[in-house]
Amino acid sequence: MDAVLVIGRILFALIFINSGISHLTKLEAMTGYATYKKVPAAKLSVIVSGLMILIGGLYIAFGVYADLGALLIALFLVPAAFMMHAFWKESDATAKQNETIGFFKDLSLAGAALIIFALVGAGADFGPSITGAFFSF
Repeated sequence: MDAVLVIGRILFALIFINSGISHLTKLEAMTGYATYKKVPAAKLSVIVSGLMILIGGLYIAFGVYADLGALLIALFLVPAAFMMHAFWKESDATAKQNETIGFFKDLSLAGAALIIFALVGAGADFGPSITGAFFSF
């Protein structure tokens, strides 16, 4: 089962590592999209969110502070779902469907990240953690 856990961690983390790299290497395009979506301080938001998901993904993939990585990812995904995928504002059926998919994908991945956070906090062996000090009684 250890191998399955490692494979699962890596597969989960890949989307965030890839997206974090894209946030930073395609900064102007991402900033333009964030501006279009009315994200406050768009450029800074893209940089900070890119670092959050890149670091979070790497922490989970390597199993080092996976709880912190999962928390960073969840803290990114929940606001991103509401800010970037506001399907309820769309009138075009195709756009509404695409935004609905993006919204629930983000919430689903946030849920998975919170599960990782809780598992590490409960003692699952992901390597060193930040929650170990808080939850070991």
